[in-house]
Amino acid sequence: MADVANLRMQLIPYLYTCFAEYAFYGRPPFRAMNLVDGFAATSKEESTQLDSEKNPYKMAVKKEIKDQYMVGDQLLIAPLFTGETSRKVILPAGKWYDFYTGKLVGEGEVITVTPGLDHIPVFVRDGGVIPMTESTTVAEGKYDLVIKHYGEKEASYRLYDDDGKTYDYERGAYSWRTVTIKRDSKGQLIGNISVGEKGKPNNIGKVSWEFKTK
Repeated sequence: MADVANLRMQLIPYLYTCFAEYAFYGRPPFRAMNLVDGFAATSKEESTQLDSEKNPYKMAVKKEIKDQYMVGDQLLIAPLFTGETSRKVILPAGKWYDFYTGKLVGEGEVITVTPGLDHIPVFVRDGGVIPMTESTTVAEGKYDLVIKHYGEKEASYRLYDDDGKTYDYERGAYSWRTVTIKRDSKGQLIGNISVGEKGKPNNIGKVSWEFKTK
């Protein structure tokens, strides 16, 4: 479980942004799959008593999916439970990529994964931008940022930053840094992050880029 704990620490920039979106805009950081655009759960017919007004036909009821969920808009998490070595994952519409390798895993379909004991199955939508740190410990001051991009789409992402210690953000002491992924004249994906605003918190040090899908 050390790998899982380390991954959580490295994902702090992404998770912190998810919670900031919740605080500012009411967007939940963790969402059930039924609330995700393009998600079609499996359906079944439920036989109920015939009622000419309320239920003239058999009702098609969507099966609720409780064992996979979204973190923010980019990450789909599908944990395994005790005794499981593989599981099915329902992917929403669009292309989805393996978080660890960047390889395409499917598009709006049901897949079966066998991740082994080292990894929780995690998937990223096409054009997903995931800001991470290389460090697995929390330290004050500037931190180096690794921005990972998945898939083939160009993308835009807003990264939240504040002092991480006080409630000064309630008085405007915060910033949103814009991350953009675009293709250059040769068709290669390149990344850019906006400069920090003068007088606003700026805890980001060196920025490096990883384009996970080759």
